Amino acid sequence: MSQLAAPGAKKPMSIGRIAFASLVGTTIEWYDFFIYGTAAALVFSHAFFPNVDPTAGTLASFATFAVGFIARPVGGFLGGHFGDKIGRKVMLVATLLITGIATFLIGLLPTYEQIGIAAPLLLVILRFFQGLGVGGEWGGAVLIAVEHAPADKRGFYGSLPQLGVAAGLSLGTIMFAIVGTLPDDAFQAWGWRIPFLISALLVGVGLVIRARIDETPVFKEMQAKKTVQRLPILDAIKQYPVRIVQATMVSFVAILIFFIVTVFTLSYATNKLGVSRNTILIAIVVVAIGEFITLPAWSALSDRIGRRPVFLIGAGFTALFAFPYFWLIDTGNTVAIFVAFLAIWLVGHAASYGVSAAFLMEMFPAEMRYSAASVSYQLSSIIAGGFTPMITTALLAWSGDKSWSVGLYLFAGAMISVIGGLLAIETRKRADRSPGHARDLTSTSTV
Repeated sequence: MSQLAAPGAKKPMSIGRIAFASLVGTTIEWYDFFIYGTAAALVFSHAFFPNVDPTAGTLASFATFAVGFIARPVGGFLGGHFGDKIGRKVMLVATLLITGIATFLIGLLPTYEQIGIAAPLLLVILRFFQGLGVGGEWGGAVLIAVEHAPADKRGFYGSLPQLGVAAGLSLGTIMFAIVGTLPDDAFQAWGWRIPFLISALLVGVGLVIRARIDETPVFKEMQAKKTVQRLPILDAIKQYPVRIVQATMVSFVAILIFFIVTVFTLSYATNKLGVSRNTILIAIVVVAIGEFITLPAWSALSDRIGRRPVFLIGAGFTALFAFPYFWLIDTGNTVAIFVAFLAIWLVGHAASYGVSAAFLMEMFPAEMRYSAASVSYQLSSIIAGGFTPMITTALLAWSGDKSWSVGLYLFAGAMISVIGGLLAIETRKRADRSPGHARDLTSTSTV
């Protein structure tokens, strides 16, 4: 039994089944969230902001994209608060439902030409609810796996819900690659809506699967011992403010890589370099599928040598590869583009993102870890995710369409995480004590 399990508790559901259920739900939520990014890069500037010049339209489209990331810390706060108070499982079901409904309604949304200014306003509202759901979901999905896992395999099992990002990205990109074969007029008129509408079917499947997950032994023990906190995030801020900052810094690089590759590069390569849209979409699918091997492999390695070393490999590589990545993209050569994607994704992203699940959760005690880890992760997502498309578009315009400006941004973001990783404590060997021993759980220091 995992060290996280309560003494005398009934035999839990298979960790394999739990991890699979968590992965399925996470896949669907990230599918919903990421198809918005693809549509923002390819469609929304025309559908919802048609009366501005192309650059301003792209910025406006990416601004609605950023709204989801502004909502994510709110979702992280709410999801974490209730996840630490009423349970991890209930929040997994609630967040999936919120995200799924918002996504489906985006697929039905009339364009600017049909209802005027109400169209972009409704788009912003629905995007906010998407972000709210995803923001609350991440911590619960990871905790379901980590708190059921054997103590010596938390890195590996904690990384499996993280694969939902790659799976959701693959699924969403495949859907857009399929509808992208439509004539451009048809794609712009109605084809882009199909991936959003299909979300309703996926959410139905996800809800059935997630409803069968057992609550974690840790939370059951917290309830039994009455150690559930009234305001867990405030307790975390009071006791571990520096650690929350470190966790936020650690989260930065993987989020930044994701959106530079999947949103900015998609827009830049197709609009500025003339690369085929499907070439980039296929490259994204290839690296996302490859991450199904590399991400759990890096995370399993963290169970042997520690979270910090593996994380620093990923973040450090990203800093070193920031400029070469764009040199390869700028060639416009298909092989060079695939090499760039494979390197930054399977090393930089897989190593840093996979291990961050257990790394962040182990930084905080059971009574407040959903709240503290979720808020830390989602705070990082505002700049690294939500504002990255706008920042990179502005940098590109400022530098005269020179990609070195975005390479510098990627380098700076990676270095933020390198510093955060160097400052953070190693968490792999720290045994999780029973609820009520928060200071013992996270070491004798409150740094």
